[in-house]
Amino acid sequence: MKVYRLSSSPDLPPRFNIAPSQQIAAVRQQNGGDRELTFLQWGLIPSWSKDPAIGYKMINARSETVHEKPSFKQAFLARRCIIPASGFYEWEKVGKEKVPHYIHLRDGDVMSLAGLWERWKSPEGKELETCTILTTAANSLIKKVHDRMPVILHRAEFNIWLNREIDDINRLTELFHPYPSDQLEEYVVTKAVSSPSNDSSECIIPA
Repeated sequence: MKVYRLSSSPDLPPRFNIAPSQQIAAVRQQNGGDRELTFLQWGLIPSWSKDPAIGYKMINARSETVHEKPSFKQAFLARRCIIPASGFYEWEKVGKEKVPHYIHLRDGDVMSLAGLWERWKSPEGKELETCTILTTAANSLIKKVHDRMPVILHRAEFNIWLNREIDDINRLTELFHPYPSDQLEEYVVTKAVSSPSNDSSECIIPA
């Protein structure tokens, strides 16, 4: 986690299958400029929403329109974060079946997924912090599995993405390019990952 220049770096238990509505680790920049690692509920709930169930529909945000959508545009300008991940899963439609694939960086480094976070308050006054992961068009490697992929940031882009003083839409949207195919690796895994109750290294074993 040194790459994120965190003010403190807590130990993270290994996770292999994080499902929507579960807690997910995220790096964000505080007002003073320090960076923290925190946990956010996956599935963004806009601050104005009356129904927290909307979060199940907000696990991803299309990067092409994120600056326009009411659900995301304020978070895009002021509450950006990075979701560290060893890799991600995508499901390929083969006939009537969905075949899971695991995608990771070829060099084994941690992926840095572009995310947004939001703070929602229930009618009872309870606060909940949630997040979403941005997506972009798939590169040539992922395209055979799915037409979308997460926005994966390069290290040189961290400062721009996390800086809360940057609100130039053009400057930010320049980061939303598909990650180079030759720097990624993908393979088919077993259907163990299809059940959220399975959260072990079995999920990333090649089929």
